[in-house]
Amino acid sequence: MANHVYKMVEIVGTSTTSTDDAVRNAIETAAKTIRRIDWFEVCETRGHVLDGKVDHFQVTLKLGFRIED
Repeated sequence: MANHVYKMVEIVGTSTTSTDDAVRNAIETAAKTIRRIDWFEVCETRGHVLDGKVDHFQVTLKLGFRIED
């Protein structure tokens, strides 16, 4: 296995449907401009309540991507 160097960035994904969709939205959007994403870590989950109901979910992620040689 080769030695790699990674950079981490923190992003927040949102969804009106679920936390899973918020994670997917965040990663798919980040992948449009960040190459070589290899892993993610969920750091925080929160949401917004409107009129006593969940209005949307917010998930903070750390993404790890490989630095190119």
